Amino acid sequence: MPADFKWTEPRTWFRVAQPSGESTQLSRRHVYILPTRYGWLYALLLLATLTGAINYSLSMGFAMTFWLAGLGSVSMLHTWRNLAHLKISPYRAQPVIAGQPALFEFKVSEENNRARYAVNAMFQGQGQDCRDIPALADSIFKLTLPTQRRGWLKAPRVVFSTQFPLSLFNVWAYAEIDHNCLVYPAPGPHSLAMASPDMQAKEGQQHSLQGNDDFAGHRTYQFGDSPKRVDWKASSREQGLLTKLFQGEATSTLWLDWRTTTDDNTESRISQLARWVVDAENNHLSYGLRLPQLEVKPHSGSAHYHQCMTALALM
Repeated sequence: MPADFKWTEPRTWFRVAQPSGESTQLSRRHVYILPTRYGWLYALLLLATLTGAINYSLSMGFAMTFWLAGLGSVSMLHTWRNLAHLKISPYRAQPVIAGQPALFEFKVSEENNRARYAVNAMFQGQGQDCRDIPALADSIFKLTLPTQRRGWLKAPRVVFSTQFPLSLFNVWAYAEIDHNCLVYPAPGPHSLAMASPDMQAKEGQQHSLQGNDDFAGHRTYQFGDSPKRVDWKASSREQGLLTKLFQGEATSTLWLDWRTTTDDNTESRISQLARWVVDAENNHLSYGLRLPQLEVKPHSGSAHYHQCMTALALM
């Protein structure tokens, strides 16, 4: 009986496989088995066949009953063996934005030289993933979980089950797996425009030159951009407001500063900074992030984006 067993809480009636190091093992003490509805129907059929064989003294009836009973017993053993002694390890969980589903990936390993078929994994109340596991090999199970707030999201208890080979019995086990997914804050609305490099240049930010004064492309217009830089011809073609970029023009370092946010609510300020980070990354700008306890130096690119969003998620 589990140590935390309580009659009033059915979820405590079963043993849960706990992580040992980086993996969790489904030992025989963690695997449970019960007949499915087809299993109960099969048992009723056996009872009816046995009753008929006794009433009419049918040797073939006895032989058929005992043969079917033996088939059911072998099915019970193989269904149990299809799940027992599997090893589960955390594999990967990519960061997501709050509100998007978090994808947890688990590596399930078979180490007893027996192929496992139709093994299901699921979070309680969520969708399931069904896969085969080759002998002495691994399979990756992918489970999703809804997210609501920023920060670390721990994977809840995972339910593993199978009914292979005849669906007469349902075998299941519960496993706790030390697996976490980082949830980034949801970007706020576009209501507060991000300070553009042109505006910060007027305020005395340092700038650098990048080559000759040649046209280098467009970027989406940002509040504070000079009207002289707007490509009005492109905008007239219903492409939205676009700002011209030139190589060799003075460009300023863009700082996304906690002190420039206007809301009094901490979560709203974090969301606004997240919006600025997303906008700056989408526009391929070089930007830095200033927080009360941390400063991320200006840079650009995917790694820098994840560094800034991680800092916001863990505030």
